[in-house]
Amino acid sequence: MSAESDLTTGPLEYRSHEDRMTILGFWIFLGAEIALFSTLFATYAVMFGRTAEAPSPAELFELPMVLIMTFLLLTSSFTCGIAIHEMRRGSLKGLLTWLAVTLLLGLGFLGFEIYEFVHYAHEGATLPSSAFWSSFFVLTGTHGLHVLLGISWASLLIVQLRRRGLTQVTSRKMFVVGLYWHFLDVIWIFIFTSVYLIGMVV
Repeated sequence: MSAESDLTTGPLEYRSHEDRMTILGFWIFLGAEIALFSTLFATYAVMFGRTAEAPSPAELFELPMVLIMTFLLLTSSFTCGIAIHEMRRGSLKGLLTWLAVTLLLGLGFLGFEIYEFVHYAHEGATLPSSAFWSSFFVLTGTHGLHVLLGISWASLLIVQLRRRGLTQVTSRKMFVVGLYWHFLDVIWIFIFTSVYLIGMVV
């Protein structure tokens, strides 16, 4: 099979050299994001337990709340995958529907996270309370800001999809957004296990 024919087959988002290079570049960007979150996780690990006079994580972390947040975000990853599947079927309506569901789930996650932060603040755990709580809020807050960025990015993409339909460009953008969203879900799994679950028992 020639290189020319290879560019006209396969998923729409991979059919041009520019598309492939853009997606490769985004994978490199995600590598930088991994370095960022690795630094934040390492800082959190060093500061773990240094709560000073503030409440300990075992006193404030609530498993039902964290499980709801986890369910919302992981379910949004599943619906995002369905949106990509609909895109590859050529169904713009299916893509927009499942992408909208993904964003609603993401907004639900952010709503619970904001509620969680406010609750902790009322209980005396704020950014300046201690080294531990500073590292906690920076880590989880950075992830939350990334989720907000992903929601904003996908919302703008919905506008483009409604105006231009499924093209190589919009398909590539949707695929990249999907990669970004799945990356945030993976980071949350690490937060759920290394921050919340360990914090509840130690």
